[in-house]
Amino acid sequence: MQDAEDQGYRYERKFRLDNADPHQVLSSVMTHPGMFSEVYRPRTVNNLYMDSVDFQSYAANIEGVPDRTKVRVRWYGQRKNKVEGAVLEFKIKRSFAGKKSRFPIAVFVLDQRFCSRYFRNVLEASQLPHDVVTRLAPLNVVLLNRYYRSYYLSADRTFRLTIDSDFEYCKITRLHNNFLARTVKRRGVVVELKYDLEDDGRAERITSAFPFRVTKNSKYVEGIESVWG
Repeated sequence: MQDAEDQGYRYERKFRLDNADPHQVLSSVMTHPGMFSEVYRPRTVNNLYMDSVDFQSYAANIEGVPDRTKVRVRWYGQRKNKVEGAVLEFKIKRSFAGKKSRFPIAVFVLDQRFCSRYFRNVLEASQLPHDVVTRLAPLNVVLLNRYYRSYYLSADRTFRLTIDSDFEYCKITRLHNNFLARTVKRRGVVVELKYDLEDDGRAERITSAFPFRVTKNSKYVEGIESVWG
């Protein structure tokens, strides 16, 4: 039985394949003994990451701090200036387990007018809880990233798997943004395996059947190092 403080947490195992082709990775997934099948239509994932002026979230990830929180705004679909349906996420990490707290935010426009002050106004219009507003106060948007994601589920409906490719990172500054300071990475794939805490004992059989091994990976860290140096 899980402790009350463990509720909502799940494990994430990541496989970073820098030179892999998405079709080759998909072949490994579809021939896996776990009998994975596609469960959602593939889509583009968009994220705006927030961090402090001294990049504390980035530093915590690099240093391997086991208990940390990443803050981002996420939405889905092709890039449009007008963003609707975005959600503010606090991705809470505790060692290999994690969970998310989500809050819908108001419609905003992602164009040259996008800056720190503008996004503060968006957050104010979102009627977020007071404690959430307090946590966001020292943070600014520092990175936009996008990638293509497909979704799979094991035959026993226990293990969820995603395949990410076609990564794009764009630097976001506090004052003005033309979205030209960006890096595009067409090669490479990130596979993520996700499952509930009680299924950890069975996860080794799943991971060992892949022709690749678990690695550390953070799209946020890669993005910061790509466009901020």
